[in-house]
Amino acid sequence: MTSDATNPYLSFTREEWARLRADTPLTLTEDDLVRLRGQDEQVSLSEVEHIYLPLSRLLNFYVEASQELYRATARFLGHNEARVPYLIGLAGSVAVGKSTTARVLQALLARWPRHPRVELVTTDGFLLPNRVLEARGLMRRKGFPEAYDLRRLLQFVSDLKAGSEARSPVYSHLSYDIVPDVETVLRQPDIVIVEGLNVLQSPANERGRTQPVFVSDFFDFTIFVDAEAKHIRRWYVERFLRLRGTAFRDPASYFHRYAGLSDEEAEAIACSLWVEINEVNLRENILPTRERARLILRKGPDHSVVGVRLRKI
Repeated sequence: MTSDATNPYLSFTREEWARLRADTPLTLTEDDLVRLRGQDEQVSLSEVEHIYLPLSRLLNFYVEASQELYRATARFLGHNEARVPYLIGLAGSVAVGKSTTARVLQALLARWPRHPRVELVTTDGFLLPNRVLEARGLMRRKGFPEAYDLRRLLQFVSDLKAGSEARSPVYSHLSYDIVPDVETVLRQPDIVIVEGLNVLQSPANERGRTQPVFVSDFFDFTIFVDAEAKHIRRWYVERFLRLRGTAFRDPASYFHRYAGLSDEEAEAIACSLWVEINEVNLRENILPTRERARLILRKGPDHSVVGVRLRKI
């Protein structure tokens, strides 16, 4: 572990972080991982042991401390209201492996005895419908802050923290759009992981002033999945090529028109989409939020985590 008095983070090598697992048991099997893996990232049991078990142990400490603080406040106020969920925000670029990280953490945290109900919500559900994006000329800005229904997302996290029933829209990656009249309903879970590109951002209103409240105000713990842009670009292109032979072949897929492309044509389109859209979003909106995270997972070229940074306070 390294520490610099002028640096707000403690830095850990992979080996140093792995030792912080202590005696935490491995509760996932290879079969579990098969279900949890994304197409882009073949996370191994070794990665779970070295990176995600120590992180789940740390988060368990934080959750228990938060629950105790809530009980103390309830005793002081003389009421017995139901406890509110512990909210974890998880951010990072497209294709960096956020979804796999979120699913693995959800599975591990749900196996700790005092908080079995762990929900995972992606901010894709809070994207504006395609018809609205098209009307506003924002289809090629999908994933940028202005493409989200921020008011509805704020209401969602506010309802969670109020201990109320919270409703999240559902997004289809097949149709590349919001599913009409379908919602996911959360009723006082123990933990909620909110995963998305821009969840650590502090958006500005149309006059350029910062809004008084934004989504990351509601998080109890925040994580940023980080990697060099050149690695993320390669992962993005590789994923596009894989999807061309799988999901894109479905006639109902929004991207079905790409299914018949040659390798060279598909790679050219993927590179163009990366450079013109996703790299711009990463550079302008996502990467600037990295230092707002409580914990940063730094990935190497093979998707494995090579270092961890934990904010001191």
